Order: sequence, then C-alpha cells, then structure tokens
Amino acid sequence: MQGLWNLKDNKTFWEYAGIALGTLVYTISLNYFLLPTRLGEGGVVGLTTMFYYTLGIPLYLTNFILNGILIVVGYRFLGKKTVIRSLWAIVCLTVFLKFPVIAVYHTDQTVIPTMVSGVLTGISMGIILRCGGTIAGSTILAKIANRYLGVQTGSATLFFDLGVAAPMVFIIGFQNTLLTILQLYIAAVLTNQFLARVGAKKAIFIISDSHESIAASLSNELHQGITVFKGRGFYSGKEQTMLYLVCTSPQLTKVVPIVESVDAKALIVVEHVRSVRGLQMHQLL
Repeated sequence: MQGLWNLKDNKTFWEYAGIALGTLVYTISLNYFLLPTRLGEGGVVGLTTMFYYTLGIPLYLTNFILNGILIVVGYRFLGKKTVIRSLWAIVCLTVFLKFPVIAVYHTDQTVIPTMVSGVLTGISMGIILRCGGTIAGSTILAKIANRYLGVQTGSATLFFDLGVAAPMVFIIGFQNTLLTILQLYIAAVLTNQFLARVGAKKAIFIISDSHESIAASLSNELHQGITVFKGRGFYSGKEQTMLYLVCTSPQLTKVVPIVESVDAKALIVVEHVRSVRGLQMHQLL
C-alpha cells in the first residue's frame, strides 16, 4: 500500500506517463486522420511523411533516425531533463507508429479529418510539452526559441513546421497543402491554449482588514508561501495591506472559501499566470 501511495505522488512517473499518452494521441492523429487523407505535416514528422508518400519508407524508421540527430542538437541548448524526456517521447512515438491500424476514418469531406488531426495534434503537443518533453523535430527548435526569445511554443512550432510543409505542395498537391497549413495552425493555437490553461498557476491578490487571520489560515491549510504588500488607496488615501500568493487551480477552490470564512467582504483578485519558475524560469508558456 505504501508503494502504491508513493507511485501516486511520484511527479516524475506521471510526467513520463503523460508523455506516453501524448505520443499515443499524436500517433492516432497521424495514422487515422492525417495519412489516410494524404496530408502533410511539419518538422521531422513532415519529412517522414514525405519519405512515406514518395518512397514508402515507414514513419517509425525515419522518425527515430532524424529525431535522434536533433536530440544531440537539443542537448546543447536545453536542459538534461528535457532531453531525456524528449528521448522517451521519441521511443514511445516510434513504438506506437509500429502498431497496426485497425480502422481508418474515410470521408470525402477532407476538412473534417484535417480539423480532427489539428485538434488531436494540439492536445498531444500540449500534454508532451506540459510534462517537460518534446517530440524533437520542430518542437526542439521551438523550445529553444521559447527559452531564448520568449516566443510561445505553439507559435514557434508553427513557424518551423511551415518551412517543411510548404515544399510538400509538389507531393500532395496544392489543396492538401492548404489543408496541411490549416491543420498546423489549429494545432499551434490549441498547443498555446493547452499550455496556458492546463496545469497553469493562478496569482491571487487579497485585500482585507483581517489579512493576518487570512494569511494564517491559508498558510496552515495550503502550506503555501504568502507575500505581504503595503499599499495605499489613491482616492481614500487609506493605508491597506495586501496578500499575494501563487497557487494551482485546485488550490484556488480552497482559497476563496477560506478567505470568505474569515472576511466575507474581502476583495479577491485572481489572475492567470503563464509561467512560474522563480529564478530558474527557462520558458514562457
């Protein structure tokens, strides 16, 4: 029982499990919607689809070889943790791509699989990136751009993906290339939204005359660091103490009732926080 409890609390385990889930969703997008519609992709996966359409080389083979090369490049610019998780993602993707396709979705309305593929890709990229990994390829370059230039990861991925997708017009045709660009755009938007919303932090400002009691209650209940600010109302000229803390969305559901139980008239301001990394902030989600 103790071992099971430790497994539930093991953040690293769940990060690796999340990466595996993300790569599985991405594989479903490729095998069941993108390839049957003969759409392209961006980054290394785009190159693998190019080799698949023209030479019949299996995706898993070129994916493993080309991404392995980019992992070496990423090691120089990204942390060891990200590289190891990216390597795990590549292995999972390679294995999942070898799974047999059971039933392919067929339709004459090509925009439907395009949109579904974009949604699944965006969700899968969000899961993988949120868990600290990448699928190498353009996501490695996007992480580097995110870390050093502050560009949102999904937007940077789209930029690099388009460089590979555009030349595919000579292989898949003009219409499918336009659909590919639409798919990449949907994926980029959803990736940005996923990273901004899922697992993101909340910043809370609390203004109350009972700030001492509120801070004590929050600290005891959440074991959360709280910062105290001194302020002054411009109109009233009254000196006022403010509390500031950063928490997760589940913790937020506890913060409000605790504050209201102490001071029902307290002013609570909740803001969305994109990144919280303290002195070691290496990415802007």
